[in-house]
Amino acid sequence: MTTIVPTSEEDPVLAVVRFTSELAWKDAGPEVAEPQVARECYEAEQCILMSRWLDLASLMITSADLVILRVSDKDLECIFTVICNLVTRATSPDEALEMAKLISAKVIQQPNDRPALRLKILFNLYNLLENPYSKFFVYTKALNLAVSGKVTESIIPSFKNIESLLQEWNIGKVDQRDLFLTISNILKENKSMAKDSFTFLTKYLATFSGEAEESSTLPEAKEEAVRAIIEFVKSPDMFQSDLLDMPVVGQLEKDGKYSLVYQLLKIFLTQRLDAYLEFHAADSTFLKSYGLVHEDCVTKMRLMSLVDLSSTDSGEIPYSLIKETLGITEDEVEYWVVKAITSKILDCRMDQMNQIVIVSRRTERVFGQSQWQALRSKLAVWRANVANAISTIQASKPDEGTQGVQGVTTR
Repeated sequence: MTTIVPTSEEDPVLAVVRFTSELAWKDAGPEVAEPQVARECYEAEQCILMSRWLDLASLMITSADLVILRVSDKDLECIFTVICNLVTRATSPDEALEMAKLISAKVIQQPNDRPALRLKILFNLYNLLENPYSKFFVYTKALNLAVSGKVTESIIPSFKNIESLLQEWNIGKVDQRDLFLTISNILKENKSMAKDSFTFLTKYLATFSGEAEESSTLPEAKEEAVRAIIEFVKSPDMFQSDLLDMPVVGQLEKDGKYSLVYQLLKIFLTQRLDAYLEFHAADSTFLKSYGLVHEDCVTKMRLMSLVDLSSTDSGEIPYSLIKETLGITEDEVEYWVVKAITSKILDCRMDQMNQIVIVSRRTERVFGQSQWQALRSKLAVWRANVANAISTIQASKPDEGTQGVQGVTTR
């Protein structure tokens, strides 16, 4: 196929218009084709002369749409590269945004036709834009295309930069909310990224602050709040969560349909194994309705209970208390302690002689106001100790005058 941009000095825009127009009217015969091609080229020239860049983009997209299925990947990329570059000629950010909307709408129109290439075109458009919101708009369209075209693997790497992108885009809470949920749903399809999916899901839920002006929006996130709870309970390697502090989760406590889900979360984050076993005994079918396995829940609750036992000021846990709380035999105590260590929720050592576990660090199941206060107190004590140590060191040093006298020897 002939190249899109000839080696002549013709404007690339006019070259693309001519190329797509000739290809579109190719089968109509020269009597019909030549006047149509001339007309479209003339319209394009007038748009350039009058700086009507949005009209020009519309003209080029309409023309390109007629041949989009008849050109090679290379030619299609070249066509849209020239079209996308029109945003750099826009006379205002609003005009550039309208052009970006126009181009994006066409690119994502047939997501199953060469989706990877279409995604590449959108990212090219993204990089040409200067206005932050325009960039965000195109990125959301790229997300939608990746999902519809089943090429999410091409966009997932960008998720690691979301925090810096959010600072660049400077978007509002509603836009952030939609973005976080979309990303969470994309990652949910990949089992190896379950924890990342949960992270973005909690970011989504955190955007519902519970303030008066947003109280009416809480119900719309009810299903996602339930999903977050179930994912947390199901996960074998997540032992800490701030879900209980979120108003969007708190609304489930008195919900007729989901109150048991909230109760289960509260047990996992604030209570011990005995509370869970009592909960399960009261309704043994509840777990199955949400795809939860009782044995897996028992395993996780034993670890959570062990963490809770380590909250004493002394940091010492008797073997007998572990045995009783976890509902295990004496021979299994050290196994569960080691399991907690390998799960990275406890740093401790076992004193087998005295039958106690001495804890040096533990993972807090929740990290709310009381935990921050405790951390603040510990830091205050640490600062005081450091200050005392510095004072002691300084006081033990001899003053400079004494050092000078001591350094003189007599004959």
